[in-house]
Amino acid sequence: MYKNIIKPVLDRALALIFVLLFWWLYIIIAILVRIKLGSPVLFTQERPGKIDPNTGKEVIFKLYKFRSMTSETDTDGKLLPDEQRLTKFGKFLRSTSCDEIPEILFNILLAPPKKAMSVVGPRPLLVEYLPRYTKEQRRRHEVSPGITGYAQVSGRNSISWEEKFEDDVWYVDHMSFFFDFSILIKTVGVVFKRDGISSETSETMEKFEGSN
Repeated sequence: MYKNIIKPVLDRALALIFVLLFWWLYIIIAILVRIKLGSPVLFTQERPGKIDPNTGKEVIFKLYKFRSMTSETDTDGKLLPDEQRLTKFGKFLRSTSCDEIPEILFNILLAPPKKAMSVVGPRPLLVEYLPRYTKEQRRRHEVSPGITGYAQVSGRNSISWEEKFEDDVWYVDHMSFFFDFSILIKTVGVVFKRDGISSETSETMEKFEGSN
């Protein structure tokens, strides 16, 4: 009952409360992004969501975030590596998770049910990763993706992909109101401490190439 009925209602209620309280933050960040990084202000990308029981495939939806990188390209017109396009302001947005707040408005509050995210759940990753998951790792898509999750409060980008997926599957098997509440509380601490923003070798996180 919590997973299918109570949780979706709580997600939209919490999203509405957040937007009503912090609508001014959206405006301020949007203006700063436009000044410091240019347009478009929002970064959008297709991501896989919860598995549709009718098709057995992940529902693909459009994720909305505040832009945190420039659009600088090399002489061939290809985008420069993330490390070179990620500005000091962009790093601040990511470290404070302020770049994620458009998801609360567009991907929880306004999204249709099948494409809606949750406040807590496994983070939605790239579509290109789908064929690289093991059967066990793919179980992370048995629930709706979230703004924050168990893996994010257990190390964020400082832990390996395999550890992240283990945490995600653990969450799927142990989802409850109190588990979600504890993750939300821990998320506040992680954001203020700015822990686990980078991996050992990257400003963000290396691409997932599959598990050995």
